Amino acid sequence: MTTRGGTLHAPADHWATEHEHRPARLPPVVYVLALGTFLMGTTEFVVAGLLPEIASDVHVTVARAGLLITVFAVGMIVGAPLMAMLTLRLPKRWTLLLALGIFAAGHVIVALASSFALILAARFLTALATGAFWAVGNVVATRAAGPAASSRALGTVGAGAMLANVVGVPLGAFAGQLMGWRGPFWALAVLGAAAMVFITRQVPHDTQDDQAVSIRSELSALRSARLWLVLAACMTTTGGVLSTYTYILPLLTDRAHVAGALVPLVLVGFGVGALVGFLVGGRLGDRRPYLTAITAPAVTTVLLAGLCLLSGQAAPTIALVALLGLFGLGANPVLIALGVRFAGRAPTLGSALTVSAFNLGTAIGSWIASFALESSLGATGPAAVGTVIAALTLIPAITIAFTHRTRPAQSPRA
Repeated sequence: MTTRGGTLHAPADHWATEHEHRPARLPPVVYVLALGTFLMGTTEFVVAGLLPEIASDVHVTVARAGLLITVFAVGMIVGAPLMAMLTLRLPKRWTLLLALGIFAAGHVIVALASSFALILAARFLTALATGAFWAVGNVVATRAAGPAASSRALGTVGAGAMLANVVGVPLGAFAGQLMGWRGPFWALAVLGAAAMVFITRQVPHDTQDDQAVSIRSELSALRSARLWLVLAACMTTTGGVLSTYTYILPLLTDRAHVAGALVPLVLVGFGVGALVGFLVGGRLGDRRPYLTAITAPAVTTVLLAGLCLLSGQAAPTIALVALLGLFGLGANPVLIALGVRFAGRAPTLGSALTVSAFNLGTAIGSWIASFALESSLGATGPAAVGTVIAALTLIPAITIAFTHRTRPAQSPRA
């Protein structure tokens, strides 16, 4: 496996061992990519705090305005692998620049548009660019950091999106109240354009080997059974957590009787926990990837079960929500790194598919949880659904660890 450029080849199931040199600091490009994911995480969810203003301005209902979130999720699911294939022969540096350019242009369109249909189309376009940036950015980060720090690098890149939930989304919503809902979109457009400067300076040029790829060789990654196991784990680990988090408000207010004024602080606690969990999960994943991929969903399952049982009490519920942020997404950097690795000669497609799997798991989990919320389980229904989905993560995670132990050490195939 090369650290910069070149095809991402790993010796059979060899991960960075404890005696292998681990760089003290990550290269600057990793933090530049984290800045990009911060912007894209912000734009994905900032709409939630601006829905009434958007709906009033473009003359649609709030429920219909909610399609701006749905269409973005669909764009991420479709866009990550689609854009990975369409930009296959384009140097990764130029792919990142193109994605940021489209990102900025999409926000300008939203800021100027008066038609809801045009805003929807611009959001979908922005989501396609976001999927492309995330997929390619993950590959660039792992190559820049090297095999001994790949999970740590991915944890840092993903932490940008987690930080968006803690800082970017609240600031965007606050700015929208002061400046009007179009203001945050103008700001994101400017910041996206500024990020292009950092990408130009920090992302290295591809080597000749990077550009000598074909769609056929990329699609060969789909023959990897272990890649599909990773994708299944991506769907269930995120689906379990976010199916619960999507409907956390009724659990906090109706069941745990948390005061409405305290709910934002509880959500910030979840966001801070997720940020720390991503960073810690990335660090642990470089040393014990398979153990981390099993432990995080196992603890998450226990926490979600605890929410079901203790949600009638405010203090335990608040603590469990914060811990859910800490452990719930902690396995994600490891799963992304495994997806990139098990894709063999198609790391970009492997990365793109993990992005799609995370979003698909969120969409399916939230959809099932909506029915549970209206069932006899009431406010605890989504947490019960999340418990089951999170527990399912243990099946692919344990299977991956088992195949790692039983696979011949000299086999070059992923």
